[in-house]
Amino acid sequence: MKPPSNKPNSGRGQRELRVKVKTAKGRKLSSTLWLERQLNDPYVARARREGYRGRAAYKIMELDDKYGFLKPGARVVDLGCAPGGWCQVAVPRINALGEKAGKPVGRIIGVDLQDIDPIPGAEIHVLDFLSDDADARVKAWLGGKADVVMSDMAAAASGHKGTDHLRIIALIEAALAFAFDVLEDGGTFVAKVLAGGAEAEMQALLKKSFRSVANVKPPASRADSSEKFVVAQGFRGVPPEWREAQARLQG
Repeated sequence: MKPPSNKPNSGRGQRELRVKVKTAKGRKLSSTLWLERQLNDPYVARARREGYRGRAAYKIMELDDKYGFLKPGARVVDLGCAPGGWCQVAVPRINALGEKAGKPVGRIIGVDLQDIDPIPGAEIHVLDFLSDDADARVKAWLGGKADVVMSDMAAAASGHKGTDHLRIIALIEAALAFAFDVLEDGGTFVAKVLAGGAEAEMQALLKKSFRSVANVKPPASRADSSEKFVVAQGFRGVPPEWREAQARLQG
């Protein structure tokens, strides 16, 4: 595959024609607006041209360009990997196919509740990462711990911003608990969050568990979206108070 351009628009000098979508019987206005936005999104068009499974591929691409966590030889877990764009980006960067001579070969395990089409170089498994044996199964597939755990998961939208924010915080907390168990020392955790103010406790936990924590809105993230991404690097272990809290919950 031809390496993606670093710019969302190509074909300078060509006039971009905006597509207008007419309302249709049985289609809500919100659906019409969403469809129109998709048709006019330069990242969506670029993903089609370059063979990625969605615009989200450029989010992880831009984050890795800045923070450099997808290195040759890295062992990566992609939680909620459907439709597979993040795996597509990771495969060449971690050298999962061994195409970079003299570089270590990485592994990427993509897990999701649903089947997705195969991705060369990625190992895709149908798995509920909240199940009791998920951590052990992932470590068995990897043959050890992971260097990177990443998640682009989002709960189904309810239409209520406060509720949606709390739902995605619950998802990222579950993803973080998973990462605590499977991450190697010095590892990286990358996940989508929604700006909303309820994540202060989670941010404090991240700062105790990792050497650096950044909250970023990559250029590929839509300007009107409240999403941002946390990039936590240099895993140094789980704080004792978190283990104690988990023990109380399980007891």
